[in-house]
This record gives sequence, structure tokens and C-alpha cells, in this order.
Amino acid sequence: MTRTALDFDDNWLDPEELARFRRRMPITYVNAVPVQLADHGQVEKIGLLLRTAEDGTLGREIVGGRVRYHEPLRSALVRHVEKDLGPLALPQIPPALTPFHVAEYFPTQMGPSPYQDPRQHAVALCYILPMQGECSPRRDALSLDWLTPAEAIREDVVAEMCHGQEHIVRAALAHLGILP
Repeated sequence: MTRTALDFDDNWLDPEELARFRRRMPITYVNAVPVQLADHGQVEKIGLLLRTAEDGTLGREIVGGRVRYHEPLRSALVRHVEKDLGPLALPQIPPALTPFHVAEYFPTQMGPSPYQDPRQHAVALCYILPMQGECSPRRDALSLDWLTPAEAIREDVVAEMCHGQEHIVRAALAHLGILP
């Protein structure tokens, strides 16, 4: 079988190429706010990952990562949920993939954007994803904590969030109509 330019393995950048591209152009990401629903369908809990940052500090994040070349957004969401929450998380991906929010990350403190990623300029399409299965933190995540909406925006929790992602959590709560 012949391989094409659309094969994912041939189009995943090595670290040097990725660093070069990050300095020159925006990279597309997907972010997912994992939620647990109560029996009546209302959001009961929000999942936040606890990770060790490169500087050794602990920080909280939502699920997310890059979209690969020629990878559908639906596939990128599923891949990142499985990578961070395990293959049994069973996210409910909406039929229409209209994001509830778009987060634009800049490598410097820039204007009106509260999002910062010192590595790059990135554009993240943000989704709220109900989880139907068993979630367990994977890879570099130390834990997955399920918090009530009020707990998720408590000062001590917000202070632990990385890259301005507390604004995505607040936007998700506002989108859901449950911002306390």
C-alpha cells in the first residue's frame, strides 16, 4: 500500500519543525471542558486536570491539544479526551461542531486576550463535552478533579489554572447559564 501526504504519521512535526512553525504562524488547537451531567441533564461537575508544569509547579488545565493536518475536529477531540482521560471516558461529541468559545493564545501579554502560551500564537476551538464513561487521568496528568461549578471558579482553584484557561471555564459556565 502506498502512503500519501495525508497520512498522519508523515505529517506530525518533529520537535524542531514544530518549534520553527510555532514562531511563524498560529497553530490550531481544540480545548474541551469535560462535564458530568445530573439525571435531569444539568451540569453537575466540571473536570480539571492537575499537571506538573515545565517549571515544576502544579497547575490545573482543561483537556486539549493540537489538531493534526487533515484531522477532523471530531477526531482531534476524541483523541485528546482519550489521551488525557482514558479510552473509557466516552465523550458525547455534539453533532454540530460549533465551538462555544474561541480562545486566542499569544506568546506575550497582548491586548485584550487573557490567554498566554509562551511557546506560540495558537487558536483554540472550545467545546463542552459531557462524559458518559469512566475517566482516569493519563500521561502527564496527576489527577482529574471533578468540581462543582462554584468550586471550579473559586479563587484558590482559579489561581492554579494555567495559560488563562480559567476564562474558558467561566465562558463555559456562562454558556450553560450557570455562572454563579
